[in-house]
Amino acid sequence: MIVAHPGALGMELLGVRDILLIANALCAQAGRPEPYGVEVAAPGGEVPLWGGLALSGVRDLATTRVAVDTLIVVGGPVADQAVKDPALVAGVRRLATRSRRVVGVCTGSLILAAAGQLDGRRVTTHWGYGEALAAAHPGVEVDTDPIYVTDGRVWTSAGVTAGYDLLLALVEADVGPDIARGVAQQLVLYLRRSGTQSQFSAAISAQPARRQPLRELQDYISAHPAENLSLSALAGRLHMSPRHFARVFSAEVGVSPGRYVEQVRLETARRLLVESDVPTEAVARAAGFGNYQALRRAFLTVLGVSPAEYRRRFGAGLSLVV
Repeated sequence: MIVAHPGALGMELLGVRDILLIANALCAQAGRPEPYGVEVAAPGGEVPLWGGLALSGVRDLATTRVAVDTLIVVGGPVADQAVKDPALVAGVRRLATRSRRVVGVCTGSLILAAAGQLDGRRVTTHWGYGEALAAAHPGVEVDTDPIYVTDGRVWTSAGVTAGYDLLLALVEADVGPDIARGVAQQLVLYLRRSGTQSQFSAAISAQPARRQPLRELQDYISAHPAENLSLSALAGRLHMSPRHFARVFSAEVGVSPGRYVEQVRLETARRLLVESDVPTEAVARAAGFGNYQALRRAFLTVLGVSPAEYRRRFGAGLSLVV
C-alpha cells in the first residue's frame, strides 16, 4: 500500500508504483507469482499532485482498514505541512500498525515520524529536512548522509531518486537480484547504489568554483581522471604553490583537491563498470586508481561493495518487452 498526500511529487509516487509493477511483470514473464498487490490511498480518494495535476481513482485513506504487508509513505515539498493533517497521520498510523514493513520515501519519513513509527530508529530523509525532523522528533536518530537506511522493519530514503534505490533494494530482498536488476535496466537506473553511499556525488557536493581557471580545472579533472592529478601537478597548472592552491580550491569548491579527485575517479569507475565489459584492472587504470586493489578499497569504503559485486548487480538480467 502506497500512501500519498496533497502536494506529493508525481515522479515519486508514480515512480515507486511503477517499480513495483515492473517487478510484477518481470516475475510473471519468468513464470513466477507476482509479488506485489499495488494500491494507492490518500485522504479523500484523490491526490492533488505538486504542480497542479491531480490523480484520481485511489482508495480513500479514511476507509482503508486492510492489513498490508508493506506500507510505503511518499513525500513531497509540502510534507512538513501535510503532517498537520490529523486524518492523514491517523490513517498512516492505523495502516502501519498492521504492516510487516514500513517505508518512508524522501520526506515521507516526516509523516511516518508524526505517526509514531520512527521512534528509536535510525532513519534518513532528504537533506533539506533532516534538521526539522530531528528537532520535531528527538527520539528518532536522523542521519542525512546515506541515500537510504534500513533499521528493522523501517526503511527510509533520502531524495526522490534515492527512493528508487531503496525500492530496488526492497525488490531484491523480496524476489532476488535478477528481478531487481531487470527493473533497473527497464528504467535505466544503471547507477543503483548501496545504501551506505552518501547523498552527494562529487558533482553535487562540490560546487563550481567562482574563478574561471578553477572551473576549467574541475572540467579537466573530470575529463582526465587517469592523468597525474596530484596536488603539485594541479597547482602547477594554475601556476600556484601547492599550499596556496589547496586553500583556494577548498574555499571555492567546498572539498579538498585530493577528495575531489577521488570522488571523480570513483564516479568514472562506476560508469565504466556499468557501461562496458572492460576488465576491472583496466577500469582501475582508466579511472586513475592505478591498480585493482586501490579501486577495491575505494569501492568498499564509499559504496560498501566490491567493484565485482557492483558490476554483477548491473550486468545482464531479465528484460521486459514493452
